[in-house]
Amino acid sequence: MNIGFILFIIIAIVSLIVQFRFKRKFTEYSETPLRSGFTGRDVAEKMLRDNGIYDVQIRAVEGSLSDHYNPADRTVNLSPEVYHGRSIAAAAVAAHECGHAVQHAKAYSWLNLRSAMVPVVKIASNLLQWVFMLGFILLASGIGYTLLLIAFGAMIFVTLFSVVTLPVEFDASNRALAWLNTNKGIMQTSVEHSQAKNALWWAAMTYVVAALGSIAQLVYLGLMVFGGRRSD
Repeated sequence: MNIGFILFIIIAIVSLIVQFRFKRKFTEYSETPLRSGFTGRDVAEKMLRDNGIYDVQIRAVEGSLSDHYNPADRTVNLSPEVYHGRSIAAAAVAAHECGHAVQHAKAYSWLNLRSAMVPVVKIASNLLQWVFMLGFILLASGIGYTLLLIAFGAMIFVTLFSVVTLPVEFDASNRALAWLNTNKGIMQTSVEHSQAKNALWWAAMTYVVAALGSIAQLVYLGLMVFGGRRSD
């Protein structure tokens, strides 16, 4: 059992723990009412206005934890529990997604880089699974090694995307928390602000373990490709 595989297993276990913890915290804070009574939509509208952003649409989208900002059509997309919710979690998530809109408006370099990488990463992600499978099956032949090299190259792009995502997500949360801290009418106590910070921290940890998982997969695939080649 090589070090890449061990690393992959360890990170997979950590990922499950973080995902469980995040969902538990999100559920807890979704059931914690916001004293001000603001909905997620209210929070999003106010944060955009306070930052002078008037060309971004706020939409409700289906699904749980489906919240995201789309720079292509300039929309803040909020899940039903966030869009209509009047909870700590709803306010925190709505502000975080608007943090991405602020990044876009201010031409935040890491967001621009991630957006530029999206088309390439989509192609790489689609190729990765099938090319890796074929390469593994045909490993004994020359074509198999070539396919694994292609898969390794695709994995590099996927891993870089995961790493670039980290500063984007952390910065969006920092912008959200800073804005919430200056708007005492939304979160009226230090406890509410602390809970929002905790919710966003656990959300950020899911991106951290995803990036670590990509790195582990890259190491594992690299050892398979280059380590196996040296042993031939």
